[in-house]
Amino acid sequence: MSSSRKETKAAASSRRTQHGEKKEPRIVSYTGEELERLPSRTDWARLRAMTEEEIEAAAPADPEWEGLLDIDWSEAVLVMPRRKEAISIRLDDDVLSYFKSLGSGYQTRINAVLRHFMEQSRAKRK
Repeated sequence: MSSSRKETKAAASSRRTQHGEKKEPRIVSYTGEELERLPSRTDWARLRAMTEEEIEAAAPADPEWEGLLDIDWSEAVLVMPRRKEAISIRLDDDVLSYFKSLGSGYQTRINAVLRHFMEQSRAKRK
């Protein structure tokens, strides 16, 4: 986003809430200059002054890193996302409801099931 272009702050949805319903969070956009003026709890001067070694040593004390420090990344494989094509598909109500009931990412799961079917079908033909 260009820092010279002013973006408007708009609500995430125009859906009206009914009595007793929680309101959806407001999603807003900021320019670069506006972001710089927002208050921050991060001590940026202290962080910029730290060496890589000091940052590495401080990571184990950070509760957000719990469980992530002991992961062996030596065998990690970079997987680039494939290009997706937007289509319209008709699915049975119960099939779509099932995948949606598993939570967000249901389209990705449907794609994974179809990919598995495709790969198994190809393997049988060989």
